[in-house]
Amino acid sequence: MSQSLVTMSYIVATILFIFSLSGLSNQETARRGNYYGMLGMAIAIVATALSASVTSYAILIVALLIGGAIGARAALKVEMTQMPELVAIMHSLVGMAAVLVGYANFMDSSLSLSGVEKNIHEIEIYIGILIGAVTFSGSVIAFGKLSERISGKPMLLPGRHWFNLCLLIAAVVLGWLFLQQTETGGGLSPLLLMTVIALLFGIHMVMAIGGADMPVVVSMLNSYSGWAAAATGFMLSNDLLIVTGALVGSSGAILSYIMCRAMNRNFISVIAGGFGTGSGGEAAVIEGEVTPINAEETAQLLLAAKNIVIIPGYGMAVAQAQHTVNEITKLLRDKGKKVGFGIHPVAGRMPGHMNVLLAEAKVPYDIVYEMDEINEDWAHVDVSIVIGANDIVNPSALDDPNSPIAGMPVLECWKGETTIVLKRSMASGYAGVGNPLFVLENTRMLFGDANATMQAVLKALKE
Repeated sequence: MSQSLVTMSYIVATILFIFSLSGLSNQETARRGNYYGMLGMAIAIVATALSASVTSYAILIVALLIGGAIGARAALKVEMTQMPELVAIMHSLVGMAAVLVGYANFMDSSLSLSGVEKNIHEIEIYIGILIGAVTFSGSVIAFGKLSERISGKPMLLPGRHWFNLCLLIAAVVLGWLFLQQTETGGGLSPLLLMTVIALLFGIHMVMAIGGADMPVVVSMLNSYSGWAAAATGFMLSNDLLIVTGALVGSSGAILSYIMCRAMNRNFISVIAGGFGTGSGGEAAVIEGEVTPINAEETAQLLLAAKNIVIIPGYGMAVAQAQHTVNEITKLLRDKGKKVGFGIHPVAGRMPGHMNVLLAEAKVPYDIVYEMDEINEDWAHVDVSIVIGANDIVNPSALDDPNSPIAGMPVLECWKGETTIVLKRSMASGYAGVGNPLFVLENTRMLFGDANATMQAVLKALKE
């Protein structure tokens, strides 16, 4: 394939990737956005494989078959509840790819660059490996936290900020040494040391972030993986990788900013510590007795209500209760009830987690509302049902300045007439914060597995 045809293919793929991002910004067009992305990637792979720079087709075909088989198996096996950790571990692969490509470029003796061009290429290698290593180790730790192989509580080392600063200064100094030593054919030692420091920084950075901030971490690592891909593009002089990496990196950064704003958090403070690290005193102790309710009583309340709001959380994902919830929604709407869904920006373990689950269950898009849209209407809500959510409906975020989640906007469901909370037990949420909502006078606790409980409610509604 001629270079002009490869360039044209890359332009088409880039346009499709832009259409893909545009489509993914809305639930109704998300499926189409995925198709655009798939088509763009197929064009990019074929164009690259047929370009003059590729000669070892046997190795390429084997790599494509292995990678395709692993991807297909993951797509078929991974449950929707495991999507956050799948995304995290995929980010780690992008980071590792950037590191490997960087070292391969550094060891490539066929390149004959000199002067400023050589220095620029070495800087590209250094920065690409730095970003890739941070992305790799940080994503592995995020995977461990999201899959609960590692505790969601932040690991706070004494003087951790000074430790991070020292690592950053060491990376800069090693970068200077790397550029100096490459003039005489060396540079491997500072490059290896920097890689170890970057891996350590990624581990420490994510370990210090609390569980409630993990959705921001996922989007942040998504941004890092994009910049790692862009750095790889510079190393390989591949325009498509540069543009695609920039698209992913910038969109991930924008998403992280939007989520931090929705949580009333500063992005730097999230990276520096996360929830549970900066409260000015001891959080208030939750005192009071809970009022239990059963499935039949819940059904009676729903039948008597006119306006109902359902708030899904990670517990709904774990129980895979979204299909049962959709059946209940259909039944109630058929009976003339107004039913809506309230979605918090950080509900679940990754951005858009609850939206994806509801879309999978075919819940109508027009009854799914974001937090800002629904928080003004709670006074008109007769019954709100909280399914496996905790931190996103915690009143202490608004009225307890010492709470670890103080200042975080939440779904203020307690302002409605009655709130029904579905939980397995009284255990705290992912952020490890107690919730006074559970002991309020207008709150009822419906204990048990979310899917089994909602099945019982559905049965009672039909009788």
